[in-house]
Amino acid sequence: MGNTCRYVVNALGKGGETYYTQCKDKQELRKWITDNQEKLVMNELNITDKYQHPFLKFFKAKKIF
Repeated sequence: MGNTCRYVVNALGKGGETYYTQCKDKQELRKWITDNQEKLVMNELNITDKYQHPFLKFFKAKKIF
């Protein structure tokens, strides 16, 4: 059985914590961010789309949404 996650999230918490999670779709990603927004430093949020075309990674935007 393969890995079915699409988005990988690396985030830094306000207390110095490091958060790493995987989300299978954009709705789950948005729910995780809104649930944890008060604990995160939003400028240090890094979201990686694993299904993004390799050529488009050169033009990667900071924010997905």
